[in-house]
Amino acid sequence: MVKITVGVVGAMGAVGTRMIKCIEESKLEVLDFVPLDVKENAGKSVSFRGTDVTVLAAEKGSFKGIDIALFSAGGEASAVLAPIAAEEGCTVIDNSSQWRMTQGVPLVVPEVNSHAAKAHKGIIANPNCSTIQMLVALKPLHDLFRIRRIVVSTYQAVSGTGLRAIKELEDQTRQFVRGEKLTHSVYPHQILFNCIPHIDVFMDNGFTKEEMKMVNETRKILEDDEILVCPTAVRVPVFRGHSESINIETEKPMPSAEEIKDILAKAPGVAVSDDRENDVYPMPVDCRDRGETFVGRIRRDPTVKNGLSLWVVSDNLMKGAAYNATQIAELLCEKGWIRGEKRQI
Repeated sequence: MVKITVGVVGAMGAVGTRMIKCIEESKLEVLDFVPLDVKENAGKSVSFRGTDVTVLAAEKGSFKGIDIALFSAGGEASAVLAPIAAEEGCTVIDNSSQWRMTQGVPLVVPEVNSHAAKAHKGIIANPNCSTIQMLVALKPLHDLFRIRRIVVSTYQAVSGTGLRAIKELEDQTRQFVRGEKLTHSVYPHQILFNCIPHIDVFMDNGFTKEEMKMVNETRKILEDDEILVCPTAVRVPVFRGHSESINIETEKPMPSAEEIKDILAKAPGVAVSDDRENDVYPMPVDCRDRGETFVGRIRRDPTVKNGLSLWVVSDNLMKGAAYNATQIAELLCEKGWIRGEKRQI
């Protein structure tokens, strides 16, 4: 392990705040911490390991001396700032969708394809939150039985949209309690007491951009262009924690559901929560602030030859964003895959 200077771009946002917390609790040996954000937030402060640290403007020159920077500032900012940071000697771990499908930029889930991070050239992409938790759960099964087809429906929390969406759900809740008209601006419809089968923009093929992210990212991460993925992404009135109903079909025969549970229970990053007799299964309220991917409702699908259904839940601000990015930073330090010479501990 090496001592490093770590930065967080978008330090004042929902994911950025969670990134700071994850770094605080991580195994990283932090020599110095540098919070960065838009110029309007420069001069404000954030707390890091008990000390108030002044936020700096994220701009050219800001990244000199920073070894690893976790980005959560949106695609437009990342498109401009990530190359600048890389040129200034920093390794960027970017949480936006800007670089995920760029050739030569590794798209990494440490439990799934840690080897890919070694080839980075200054930028590593954090996958979509829904893709991350799905592949943490499915990679052990893909390795053993080779998944041919995935049908997935996501039930995604409003925090995936950001702080404005969280506030909109809070405001609608207050409006309902007061008997007022429910207003909305973030989503095209009210989110309280509703499910909106529309995340991101619609594409020409009828799927949304969010859904196509899951298709393309899955193929890149698993290095398998033949795997079939059919997603439906739905926004639900939950603050934290994405849920997914997943059905897979494999090439090789699978064992019983009980044996599948044992396989998943031993897999890195997976927590099996499956006890029908006692009403135990993964739920967003139980996954908050946890880094694991929770899997339950594991059952064989009798309608196809080699089919399996399962229910997967994870905290989208943790494993879906901040925690996964921090794990990548730990991986780079453990393997010596950061740029330049660092002092060994």
